[in-house]
Amino acid sequence: MYHSEIIGCGMYVPEKVVTNHDLSQMMDTTHDWIVQRSGIEERRWVDAQTSTTDLALKACEEAIKNAGIDKKDIDCLLFATISPDHDFPGNACFLQPKLGLTEIPAIDVRQQCSGFIYGMSMADAFIKCGQYKTILLVGAEVHSKGLNKTTAGRDVAVLFGDGAGAVVIRRAESGSSKILSTHLFAEGMHAKELWAAAPGSGLGSDERINHQHIEAGLQYPSMNGKKVFANAVRRMCECLNLALETNHLKLEDIDLFLFHQANLRINQMMAQELKIPEEKVFNTIMKYGNTTAATIPIGMSEAVKAGKLKKGTLVASAAFGSGFTWASSIYRW
Repeated sequence: MYHSEIIGCGMYVPEKVVTNHDLSQMMDTTHDWIVQRSGIEERRWVDAQTSTTDLALKACEEAIKNAGIDKKDIDCLLFATISPDHDFPGNACFLQPKLGLTEIPAIDVRQQCSGFIYGMSMADAFIKCGQYKTILLVGAEVHSKGLNKTTAGRDVAVLFGDGAGAVVIRRAESGSSKILSTHLFAEGMHAKELWAAAPGSGLGSDERINHQHIEAGLQYPSMNGKKVFANAVRRMCECLNLALETNHLKLEDIDLFLFHQANLRINQMMAQELKIPEEKVFNTIMKYGNTTAATIPIGMSEAVKAGKLKKGTLVASAAFGSGFTWASSIYRW
């Protein structure tokens, strides 16, 4: 059986910085209120002309450069996102020509905040079975165009940012650098605890979206914050422990923890419950907010630049998001 390894990563975030103080001019909130509840101090938002695939393109180009490969070596493209450029076709199809690629499979992964690890699992499986050799996996989001930026949408709007992160995953010919395991879960009975109802075919209407839906604000995401928080801590701890058990590892064997960046308090609670040393957890949410499918690969790129992630580092990741979906992975850099 083949093994797979991550050979390069890249990221891109928009230039526009939106601080908590900026948000306080749009809605009834304060810098301290946002930091206390989420740890977020600022985030990046795109301008009117920029799309999700524009961000993805920049991240992918950096990942390809850092991997030291020719983009023609890529034989599969996986794109994790919940904020597509258009309703259909999938974003991977729009990204493919921007990258100058043709004919290779272009697949969207719609698993929200867990999308990147779901995509990593798919890439690992494709490579292990010998179907593909070099896979480009990107997570990218433009949330700012879909938020209710008034006091009514405050609880969700303050959390999300725009950004993209990408990795190149390749068949490992030799050595110990590889994806050890991935673990995927979902519990759809909680789907409406964090969701956007419209547009959709399940609204009891002969239109996917109409004026009544818009007036009711159904196009904006809504969230049961307390339920999401409690489930995120529990499920991420569970799947992380499973990953350790599967690989016969202990927490102290892990060099670096790259968790999904939904809320700094969630990651702090996980570290507290599992007794993970603070210096082993790498967080980026303070600067970028929640970029859903992009948070983990953005974290990888930032950790590389900070000297925290280097060849031989044993990494554990876990994510939780809408669906509910959750996932974990252990991999050696």
